[in-house]
Amino acid sequence: MRSIRLTLLLWLSLALCAGIIAAAGLIYVQARAAANRLFDYQMKQIALSLPHQAFAPMGSDGDALDIGKDVVIQIWDQTGIRIYHSHERPRLPQRAALGFTNVATRNGVWRVFSAQLGETVVQVAQPLSARQELAAKTALNTTAPLLLVLPFMGVFIWLAVGRGLAPISLVARELRARGSDTLTPLTDSGMPEEIAPLTHALNDLLNRLGRALDAQRAFVADAAHELRTPLAALKLRIQLLERAEGEADRRTAIADLNRGLDRAEHLVRQLLTLSRQETDPADRPMASVDLLEIARQVIAEQAPIAADKDIDLGIAQGTPATLSGDPVALAAMLGNLIDNAIRYSPAAGRIDVSVSATDEAVTLTVTDTGPGIAAADRQRVFDRFYRIDGSQAQGSGLGLAIVKNVVDRHRGSIRLETGPDGQGLSVSITLPRA
Repeated sequence: MRSIRLTLLLWLSLALCAGIIAAAGLIYVQARAAANRLFDYQMKQIALSLPHQAFAPMGSDGDALDIGKDVVIQIWDQTGIRIYHSHERPRLPQRAALGFTNVATRNGVWRVFSAQLGETVVQVAQPLSARQELAAKTALNTTAPLLLVLPFMGVFIWLAVGRGLAPISLVARELRARGSDTLTPLTDSGMPEEIAPLTHALNDLLNRLGRALDAQRAFVADAAHELRTPLAALKLRIQLLERAEGEADRRTAIADLNRGLDRAEHLVRQLLTLSRQETDPADRPMASVDLLEIARQVIAEQAPIAADKDIDLGIAQGTPATLSGDPVALAAMLGNLIDNAIRYSPAAGRIDVSVSATDEAVTLTVTDTGPGIAAADRQRVFDRFYRIDGSQAQGSGLGLAIVKNVVDRHRGSIRLETGPDGQGLSVSITLPRA
């Protein structure tokens, strides 16, 4: 696991080193340009300060001079005879263009200034290496203090970064000190602006976890309460079966037991469906789905159950309607709507499913010929385990709660109305396409 402090120290140190190197290079270039101007001026002044008179030829007395740094002076007369030289080396051209030129020799490149003084030609030369050496020394002397300060800067950066990251350690200590059931928001007073997004995100997560845990606790409590009744009824039916004396009583007890088992199975299945919809929606990302195709699949699954009750189940109107959604959740939503319609519709009834679409939304409508839902109950039927008083159909009160959960997750809306001709129930669900 990488350390933010070490990473910042490394990159800041590299940035400082790069800055020092860049500064040294810039200082070197500037110092070399300044040295060139200064030495060119000196060479010119040396040449122009020589007297306008003949010189006696000289020997090689200047051989003891330092070739690498000294200025070399040569003078020729009008016939091309060298009448003065301060140094045997380097071999400079006997005649050169007047003014400044650069000449390559065995001892490197030399800067040469040639001037016509009377009847003589004077050459003053100096190696460029002397100027480069002076520029390098100037750059080194200027940047050396910065290199010496670099370790102290590293210590300062380490301490400064540690102080800057202290609020993160404070948040971590606060979280470690909390219990598993402590979901109160973190305080962000006194926190730096850079840490505020982290604390806000953590508080938002704690908020969502709190709501999820509250919903889970309520779900478990409701489920425990609702399961108690069918389990007690099953136990009673088993006792009746054990006490049955005749074959007719035994058959009646077995039939009651089967109905109780069916109701318990239906309740458990819907409890699992509701729990799955509430706890792990993020595990099933949205995808492009065709609601009409989902409707066809669900109707095909429910058709045998409807046929057994002599109910006409089918698609009354359907157009391809693609939207971004969870296919599993949408199938569960429609399956519960059709299941409710089958349970509450009388024999020889009718259930119509319609799918339509616009550019912005998709509308799913399920219409049945059952008893419908009174206007006073149309809001409460979405509550979990709520069943209308006097209802004769076997149900758990979870079907419409599951439907509402899926609709809310898809940012849609649901509307309950009286069916055609004032009979039955019409459920219309509108979902955005994107």
